[in-house]
Amino acid sequence: MDLRQVEYVVAIVDHGGFTRAASALGLAQPSLSQSVRRLEEELGAPLLARMGRRVELTDAGESFMGPARRLLREAQRARDAVAAHAGLAAGTLDLVALASLAVDPVAGLVAAFRGRHPGVTVRMLDPSSPVHLLELVRSGRAEAGITEAEGAPPGLATVTLSSQSLVAVLPPVPDGAAGPAGPMSAPELAGQALVVTPPGTSLRTLVDRFVGAATASGHRAATIRVAVETDQRDMLVPLVLQGAGVAVLPPALAADAAAEGAVVRSLDPPLERRIVLVHPLDGLSPAATAFVAESSPRGGEPDSTVTGPG
Repeated sequence: MDLRQVEYVVAIVDHGGFTRAASALGLAQPSLSQSVRRLEEELGAPLLARMGRRVELTDAGESFMGPARRLLREAQRARDAVAAHAGLAAGTLDLVALASLAVDPVAGLVAAFRGRHPGVTVRMLDPSSPVHLLELVRSGRAEAGITEAEGAPPGLATVTLSSQSLVAVLPPVPDGAAGPAGPMSAPELAGQALVVTPPGTSLRTLVDRFVGAATASGHRAATIRVAVETDQRDMLVPLVLQGAGVAVLPPALAADAAAEGAVVRSLDPPLERRIVLVHPLDGLSPAATAFVAESSPRGGEPDSTVTGPG
């Protein structure tokens, strides 16, 4: 089995087909198809089912993908181990992070890491949800992830990076008018027309939980009023600034909105989230090891509660 053949199958799955995989790999599609066919013949089973323009994994292919990703990761670790002797002069770090953490703290952490190790390429993956992020780390597609503290699955270590207090961001008020002041309670937030991300996303889960707590404490508010629902997080601040509704945002995004005239109010009770870096318990590349150690206030030491294997 040729390592390149393994890489080709993984690329076809990740890119969703032969054409896009061939383009990404810089290969002619017939050469890619022939290489995969030879691998399937060697293994004695088809790995990919070609259904028109779509490609799906066979049962054998499903079994193949986990070991294949680990094999490619180990090969990269071998390359990176050599690079480590030159002080991380080269190498690759595959990192995944929640979109709501992209500005703070991810951008700063990645920039600082690149400043110390300019020869290392950082590849950022975009998860669809916190659950998806953890799956990417657990499957080996990413070596480390930056997410919220809750929900780490078995087999991953967690390192606390920081905490954030989310705030309510309201549209600008007319010149000369007095804007709302003071903390916003859960019942008050529930009465607002909200600009939110879809259910299952990090920010939406936090908002739903905050408003739901009002019901638990005896208030009438049970659900939020959705004005705009979008998975394009870059639209949240512009929508608020244009008066579409109120959003609950991390401090960095709220500061950007305030600079454009938005009204920012704290929440009562405070809506806080702990930000953690998650990674496998072992097998990190030199680049990932350095990123974990340099990003953590405790030098990469895992939290006292580390999930066990599973």
